[in-house]
Amino acid sequence: MQQQADTYDYRQYDKIWQRVSPTLDPYPGVAPECATAKTPAVSAAVSEPEETACAAQTKTAAVADGLSCIEANPCCMGASAMEMLRVLQNFIEEELAAKRYYLAFSRQAPGWARQALRDMAEDAGAHARRLMAVHYLITCQCYQPSSAYERIYVGQLCPALRARYQDEVCRAQQYERAAESTSDPCLSKLLFELSADGYRHADQLMALLERAMRQQQ
Repeated sequence: MQQQADTYDYRQYDKIWQRVSPTLDPYPGVAPECATAKTPAVSAAVSEPEETACAAQTKTAAVADGLSCIEANPCCMGASAMEMLRVLQNFIEEELAAKRYYLAFSRQAPGWARQALRDMAEDAGAHARRLMAVHYLITCQCYQPSSAYERIYVGQLCPALRARYQDEVCRAQQYERAAESTSDPCLSKLLFELSADGYRHADQLMALLERAMRQQQ
């Protein structure tokens, strides 16, 4: 199974990611074999073990009618989705990084903003879990997120909300471009849904920013 998976040309995935986000290096400073999230600036410590979609025993692929899932060519999450694999891995890491940031942000934000930020952290974790489930559907292998023990700097409320707004809008646009880049209908539908969630988060962050600015007047 592993030998078969290694025959795919991962340079093709990186080219797709360049269409999704042409100005972003998908894995800065990391070997092509693994994907990492963007590391936030240093200050308040956060070291939270990340969730994994499956346990270690799922290293063996599920087999039906004598064919592995990679060989089976299903209607969805098959060869067309495989071309997006590196892009999906990068999205997983970005969502997990967003979850860690929102949790740190919620601890430092004023009381009226904390629940909204915790809800966004939960949404980011749910997005990562959905994407890891997609990864398993495509490959029959569990994606293991990068271990992250970064220190997260939040800073003042209004600049932090502005930064998160920009991050959510950019990721929503990346999901939209990725959805348009794949011919797999199920994967495209999921990516459009995640894009809509990103724009919804951006609207929530704008509302929080409006309240924060009103209180400063």
